[in-house]
Amino acid sequence: MAQADTSNLTDATYPHLLQGGSSSQVNKIWEISINGQAASSSSPTFMILSRDSTVAATNSTGTGQTDQPLDSGTAALAAPALIGNTNTTKPQRSATGHLANCSLNAFGGVYFWRANRAEECFTQLGNTAPLGETSLSAFSGGTPGAIGVHQIYESL
Repeated sequence: MAQADTSNLTDATYPHLLQGGSSSQVNKIWEISINGQAASSSSPTFMILSRDSTVAATNSTGTGQTDQPLDSGTAALAAPALIGNTNTTKPQRSATGHLANCSLNAFGGVYFWRANRAEECFTQLGNTAPLGETSLSAFSGGTPGAIGVHQIYESL
């Protein structure tokens, strides 16, 4: 579902948000992959990775969402980052905090981005607006189609 900046993101209609687990936590986004799964041949899908001007509260994961470490030996964090797309207080994508335009045709299109070095990562700090939460959501316009998404991030 496409949504305008600074409007509430509707539960379970956007791939995910990432929110810091504490006021001092740093999260680095290393990779974003979006794969089109739409049945229609014309599904321009304008996906935006953006900071949120209003952060989510009471966040939970939606159907099919998981958050797993890449390394099975990873120790549990005292304050893990939060992911999800279902919340009581709805996140709002910032009008001035767009980080990446991840647009694709959802009819088989692919968007892929990876940082090669730490200084190329999108970075979050804390868990409050405007730096502590990012979301990936469809921007107004186009005819968004079904997509599959994964994101790799690192909490420091």
